[in-house]
Amino acid sequence: MRIGIDLGGTKIEAILLASDGRELARVRQATPQGDYTGTIQAIVGLVDQLETKCNAVATVGIGIPGALSPATGLIKSSNSVCLIGHPLDKDLETALGRPVRLTNDANCFAVSEAHDGAGQGADVVFGVILGTGVGGGIALNGHALIGPNAIAGEWGHNPLPWPQVLDGQDERPGPKCYCGQLGCVETFLSGPGLSRDHGQGLTAEQIVELAEKGEASALAALTRYEHRLARALATLINVLDPDVIVLGGGLSNIDRLYSNVPKIWDTWIFSDSVTTQLLKNKHGDSSGVRGAAWLWD
Repeated sequence: MRIGIDLGGTKIEAILLASDGRELARVRQATPQGDYTGTIQAIVGLVDQLETKCNAVATVGIGIPGALSPATGLIKSSNSVCLIGHPLDKDLETALGRPVRLTNDANCFAVSEAHDGAGQGADVVFGVILGTGVGGGIALNGHALIGPNAIAGEWGHNPLPWPQVLDGQDERPGPKCYCGQLGCVETFLSGPGLSRDHGQGLTAEQIVELAEKGEASALAALTRYEHRLARALATLINVLDPDVIVLGGGLSNIDRLYSNVPKIWDTWIFSDSVTTQLLKNKHGDSSGVRGAAWLWD
């Protein structure tokens, strides 16, 4: 039996998987806001609920916003700021009385889609998160690649490649990112980035709806978005050469990305042919929690 935990900013979700990947049970609760000790207690409570259902002790994997620093053993770079500076894995192991495996939620997404999702059977899967932020994770033969600095897959905080002038808009130097740099991929390809580029105060979802109806400014913004996504993914393919790229997050629901972007990215990929597939996730919002469970595979 495997338990996966998806520790989010607003909710904590836990899932119980059988050895063949079948979902046996799922529970969730609101995340205790700003309460580190309360968060640990909530996770322990969810694990207890699932183990009571199956009358067995399960392995526990956890996906978190942020990463565990290899240098300090403490959580870093998390938008759930109450986690920062704490040895979350060790504290959970003490509270649960067993080892746990913990990694970034984007890594869990990649592992889930590599195991039994859109990238099943592929050797190298890159999981892309296109949402409020832009993140990514790498799964090699179904296992998360973490890296010595715990930043493998963090493509969102690289500069948008081959900056251009599109529709009269100069992409250089680019918007300021919360990381302190200018022109990061995240500032262009996140939901807020699409909204900013459109420039009329609409959400990304509203822009997509208008584009589907043929509204000119929304169509232009979405076309620019696809061009930028193609360039950003081309750089990723040039470096990693993955078999499959799987999109997740709210903007992964834009169906036209899967046909349009691969038609564009060939211009910047250093190869005479490109077989990398761009696919929509299979498990949707459940990919993170399922991937956390699969950390014990």
